[in-house]
Amino acid sequence: MGAQWKAKHKDLAANAKGRLFGKLVKDIVIAARHGADPASNARLRLVMEQARKVSMPKDTLDRAIKKGAGLTGEAVHYEHVVYEGFAPHRVPVMVECLTDNVNRAASEMRVLFRKGQLGSSGTVAWDFDHVGMIEAEPTRKDADPEVAAIEAGAQDFHPGHEEGVTVFLTDPTDLDLVSRALPAQGFTVLSSKLGYKPRNPIDPASLSAEHLEEVEAFLAALDANEDVQNVFAGLGG
Repeated sequence: MGAQWKAKHKDLAANAKGRLFGKLVKDIVIAARHGADPASNARLRLVMEQARKVSMPKDTLDRAIKKGAGLTGEAVHYEHVVYEGFAPHRVPVMVECLTDNVNRAASEMRVLFRKGQLGSSGTVAWDFDHVGMIEAEPTRKDADPEVAAIEAGAQDFHPGHEEGVTVFLTDPTDLDLVSRALPAQGFTVLSSKLGYKPRNPIDPASLSAEHLEEVEAFLAALDANEDVQNVFAGLGG
C-alpha cells in the first residue's frame, strides 16, 4: 500500500469505473490547459493513454480536452487542496483533492474524518516524502527494473499493485526526465504523477484483522468522494 493506497478489488465495484473516469477527466482538463494537442503536450498525452487503457468513451475524452483548453466557453476551475490526518488506529493519511468548491470539500472531509482524526497542515506531512511516482511495465523480456532505475535517474523502485508493473520513485523535479528516459530501458510508462511516500510505514501485520478492516473501510470512503483525487496512507506492504 505504501506509496499510494488503492482499494483491493476496486475494479469489481459497480461504480468503480465511473469514479475512475471522473478522476481522469479532472486530470485531462488540467493537462489540457497547456494545449489541446497531445503531440506538444506530454502531460496530456500520458493522461490520454491512461484514459484509453481503461476504455474511456472517445466523446468523454474529447469533451474533457476541449473543456480544459477553453474551447467550449465553459469556465472550469479546479483547486488543488491537500488534507492531512489519521485513519483509525493512528495510520497517517495524506488526501489530495481537486475541487471546484473548496467549502464543500472541506465540509465533506470533516465528516469523513470523524472515524479518524483530521489534522491541520503539517500534522503528518513530516512523515511523508513528496516524490515523483511512475508506474511502468516492461516491453522486453530482458528489461531489468534495477538497471532501468539507475540509467533513467530514478531514486528507487518497487513492485506495483498490478502484476508486472513497477513503480519508479523520483525527485519531484526529475519526474518528466525519468518518464522520458524509461522507454529506452524497455519500459512503457502507464502513469506519472507527484505523490507522497511514507517514511515510517506501519506494517499491516501489526494491526488485527478487525482494525485493518476499519482502516481499509475508512480509506475506501475517502477514495469514493468525488473531490478526492489520490489517497496516500502510511501503510507498508
